[in-house]
Amino acid sequence: MLIARGVARRYGRRTALRPTEIDVGSGELIVLVGPNGAGKSTLLAILAGALPPSAGTLSTQLPATAVGWVPQRPALYRHLSARENLVLFARLQGLADPAGASERMLEQFDLPDDERRAAQLSVGNQQRLNLAIGFLGDPRLLLLDEPTASLDPQQAGALWKRLAEARRRGVGAVVATHLVGETLHADRVVVLDEGRVVFAGPQNEYRETEPFA
Repeated sequence: MLIARGVARRYGRRTALRPTEIDVGSGELIVLVGPNGAGKSTLLAILAGALPPSAGTLSTQLPATAVGWVPQRPALYRHLSARENLVLFARLQGLADPAGASERMLEQFDLPDDERRAAQLSVGNQQRLNLAIGFLGDPRLLLLDEPTASLDPQQAGALWKRLAEARRRGVGAVVATHLVGETLHADRVVVLDEGRVVFAGPQNEYRETEPFA
């Protein structure tokens, strides 16, 4: 679904991500784990096409509308309500029924359907709206950066259940997290530290070696 070869990112003299290779298959869940500043968000932004790599190549046969991108900082219009945000993003994606898609996301993510602006919502509701925008249109590939941040345990559990259901439909996903326990949901784990991949392999091998704990 997605192949990255030698992708790297520099900001002047600072290297945020050293040459990295990663591929995502249909129905596969990859968890990126590592401390803050390890390069996880940089790699995800490159995979999403939101940040151009300084080196390397990225290839996919998926159209941009088939990729659900959930950045760490909620990407939404703060002066619009939850429904207005969803309708707007659905229209931007060219969905056939923006109103219907928005209605489904409001219900599935248990979002408030009132006139409050996104800026007036709680941090948890803003994060759920951020996720709902990423899930609009039933994407074939999901790229989620710290998706459980600001979610309570029940909401986080519901998200992992949703991801498991998506995988059974062949949806691929890459999830960045600093929570080691969330690697239990993965098929494969990629560990980043100071912009470098220090481990990449099946989840059971990661649990045996624990390169980052």
